[in-house]
Amino acid sequence: QSSNSTSTLSDNMSLRVPPPQSLREALKVPDRYMFGPGPSNVPPRILEAGARPVIGHMHPEIFEIMSDIKSGIQYLFQTQNKMTFAVSGTGHSAMECAIFNTVEPGDSVLTAVNGIWGERAAEMAERIGGRVNAIVAPPGGIFTNEDIEKALSKHRPALFFLAHGESSTGVLHPLDGIGQLCHKYNCLFLVDSVASMGGSPLHMDQQEIDILYTGSQKVLNAPPGTAPISFSERACRKTKPLSFFLDFNWLTNYWGCDDKPTRVYHHTGPVTAFYSLRESLAVLCEEGLEASWERHRTVAEYFHAGLENIGLKLFVKDKQVRLPTVTTIIAPHGYDWKEITSYIMRTHNLEISGGLGPSAGLVLRVGLMGCNSSRTNVDMVLSALTDALQHCHRSKV
Repeated sequence: QSSNSTSTLSDNMSLRVPPPQSLREALKVPDRYMFGPGPSNVPPRILEAGARPVIGHMHPEIFEIMSDIKSGIQYLFQTQNKMTFAVSGTGHSAMECAIFNTVEPGDSVLTAVNGIWGERAAEMAERIGGRVNAIVAPPGGIFTNEDIEKALSKHRPALFFLAHGESSTGVLHPLDGIGQLCHKYNCLFLVDSVASMGGSPLHMDQQEIDILYTGSQKVLNAPPGTAPISFSERACRKTKPLSFFLDFNWLTNYWGCDDKPTRVYHHTGPVTAFYSLRESLAVLCEEGLEASWERHRTVAEYFHAGLENIGLKLFVKDKQVRLPTVTTIIAPHGYDWKEITSYIMRTHNLEISGGLGPSAGLVLRVGLMGCNSSRTNVDMVLSALTDALQHCHRSKV
């Protein structure tokens, strides 16, 4: 009786939500110059890799692709760490993976805040019960090793976070000597290299970095959605983190890092994203890390000189700490920065952006990363900015 009643009720139910008319139309996506702070343009070769047939996330062919990715990340990071893999998610997921697997409730955590990423790391550590302290520099500023050692000595943290490429402010933070200081005070050194990796020199093992991560969508020119990460032996803890999805021990088994004879199902890996990431690493390997670093440096210097020639000022005064991948420009006086970015998008089909977090309202940000880092693209951006300054409204104040 109960079963028949349920069946009758189900049969009599009508669909009250109709199929949306928009989904009856063809998908439309504009082809645009992506010169903001990310994502970058994805070259046809990497797009085509991502369009290969979907196979199972536990098939042996996928494990081969994952092995290629691991080797590519070890080259990219300049590390021999076995515990090297890619998190299924964007850079934020790698940031949480790093913090969740190294910080336990009550642990002391120190973050270097000179832009939004130090702020985000602090919030993540606070959410899982870390006792968070911060050293703070103004947007565009950096910390000396003396500043860092003083804070390490005072707070005795289990973990110290620093953004190598602070994309909200355009700062490339020096790393030399900081890993050694952290280990002097029995502290793990965590570095965010989402905006800098592949575009500026970084040597994980030599610089004694314990946890390092990046994202797929910047210099690597892959779609957003995978985040390379590596843990030193010192950083490998066995305790269970609060997050199951980001659990280091499950992930390292899925990626074949733990030398166990079998891999256990943890989650359905984004297989087509793995194809794209593998291809992006292959492209980088073909160019060579040192050649990529040098290209980004020379193109950035050409861009910075061009900006000054058209009367714009760079936000980061010290040339030595300017991020070569994401350039911050002081918002031109008398203009509405939103009008400038909107005009350039509308007129030139080109994305640049405003500030983020502490730099909001202060700067324009231009990202020239991976395949986008070229003199031709610099000339395109300079032309678009010159045009915007001529046609956007300027107040007389």
